[in-house]
This record gives sequence, C-alpha cells and structure tokens, in this order.
Amino acid sequence: MKCALVTGGSRGIGKAVCIKMAAMGYYVLVNYKSNVTEAENTLAAIKAQGGDGALLQFDVSDKQQIQDVLGNWIETNTDSYIEVLVNNAGIKEDALMSWMEDAQWDNVLRTNLDSFFYVTRLVLKSMMPQRYGRIVNVVSLSGLKGLPGQTNYSAAKAGVIGATKALAQEVARQNITVNAVAPGFIKTDMIEGIEEKDIQKLVPARRFGQPEEVAHAVGFLASPEAAYITGQVLSVNGGLYS
Repeated sequence: MKCALVTGGSRGIGKAVCIKMAAMGYYVLVNYKSNVTEAENTLAAIKAQGGDGALLQFDVSDKQQIQDVLGNWIETNTDSYIEVLVNNAGIKEDALMSWMEDAQWDNVLRTNLDSFFYVTRLVLKSMMPQRYGRIVNVVSLSGLKGLPGQTNYSAAKAGVIGATKALAQEVARQNITVNAVAPGFIKTDMIEGIEEKDIQKLVPARRFGQPEEVAHAVGFLASPEAAYITGQVLSVNGGLYS
C-alpha cells in the first residue's frame, strides 16, 4: 500500500495537504502532536471523500518519539511504504532578536529544522530500496526574504531550503525528488494577530491565500508528472515576493 505522511496534518495547510493526498489515491498518515480532536476531524474529512488513513501521534521536535512511533509503524507495516513525505509541521515564537529567549530559539529550530532531518532520514531508509519517492517541505516566505521579529523562524526555514537543495542532489538517481513550497500569507491560525487589511495592501493579489492553494502546489510536486523537478522552491504568495 502506498502511503503519504504529512507532519502537522491536523490543521491549516497540513489538513488541506492530507485531503489532497487522499484525493490522489494515497493512504494518508496524519501526524499530530496533541490536538486529537482536530486530527480526528482531518481523518474524517479524508474518509468522507472516499479515502482512508491513520493517525500518528508524535512530537516532530522529539527524535526519540519519531523513532518510537514512526519507526515502529515502518517496521510493523511491511506491506506498506511511505511514497510521499510532506514535512509541514512548524511553529512560530516571534520576538526581536535582542529580546529573544534561548527557549524561543531552541523550540523553533527543533520543531522546524531538526524535525526535517530526523523524520526525513527515517523515511528515506524505506524510500531508497523502492527507488521512488516524493519529499515536499513546507517552508515560508520568511525563509526566502527574512522577516523582522522572526530571526529564529527565518533561520529554520532557510535551513530547510538549503537542505532541500542538497538532499535533492543526493537522491536524484534513486528517482526521489525533494522540493519545497514557500507559502506567503495564508489564512490559517499561524497568522493570528496580523492586521489583515494592512498586509493585503502589500500583496499584489490583494488577498491572503487559502490552505487549499498551497495543497495544490504540494500535490503537483508529489505527482509522477513532476519527476524532472527537484531541488526547487515554489512560492505561493500572491506575488508578494519571489
């Protein structure tokens, strides 16, 4: 059985990506950290459209949990393999750098950057023998442009972009592609507290994006038709920054 693993799949962009992967015919592994209600809602939405999947609860910032939960799933489900990995889970803890606490730096780097390494390395071990795979990393406008108050978040996402480009070259011969999608301002809980009217004036499209618009981009990069695209960053930002 061919599966798609989406980290941070219970809400926002992650939920939209899970639904998109199910529509593409994948058995969807919905990762979540703590909000079981939202995770169950995502799984219910997948099943409502005729798809199927399962919930995988682990903290992507905890390498031991990743090994215990995801590693155990891979070992015990020998008739299945993860063909698509979408590294979507992430957090923000914004502050000006002069006032940023150690924990704000550490938490954001672990959740956004370290998780990429530990989850991807584990999944790659089963992708490589299949000689096929799609890895899509959800990064950010912050990782391309840098945004004030987000030195931690910008550093983490820029790190994932660099890793995307490097890993793409390592695994291209195994027919595994590694790409990134960089959303701008998308209507999710990640932009709570932002004055929408003021920011919209800066966006050429004059609106915020929808999670489903990011999910469509992820779906394309995860498709067989995108086989000759790797090491790329696709911006989904309404023309704000490219």
